[in-house]
Amino acid sequence: MNASTSIEPYSSQDAHGAPASTHSKAIGYILWIFGFTGAHRFYYGKPITGAIWFFTAGLAGIGWLIDLFLIPGMDRKADLRYSRGRYDYSTTWLLQTFAGPLGLHRMYLGKWISGILYLVTGGLLLVGWLYDFCTLNGQIDERNREEA
Repeated sequence: MNASTSIEPYSSQDAHGAPASTHSKAIGYILWIFGFTGAHRFYYGKPITGAIWFFTAGLAGIGWLIDLFLIPGMDRKADLRYSRGRYDYSTTWLLQTFAGPLGLHRMYLGKWISGILYLVTGGLLLVGWLYDFCTLNGQIDERNREEA
């Protein structure tokens, strides 16, 4: 076995033993621009505060501004919490945030039936879209663990 095959391609650690990156600060900041929806908080696995941001427009903008400085810490914690694998968190979250009612994020995860259902019902009248904001990291993590 040579050195290039001794490390699993979907390992939760990089070649130096550090936690593998599952989330991206750049994507976090892009989602932060739409922070009044809580998208960046959902992305980093904070569904309760994400929902609060969603329903209060980022705590009337104050929490949204504070999050500008909190994103690096949220990114580190998400990298430790979630498993890296075949399904990319950033890709899935961009699909969810900008095309969630179309079900593209579900289709990307191989959930074709629910993806098509979202497509014809507008994300189950947006309720399913909000549900996926709260649970998407867990869905991706589960799929990545199944594939490993």
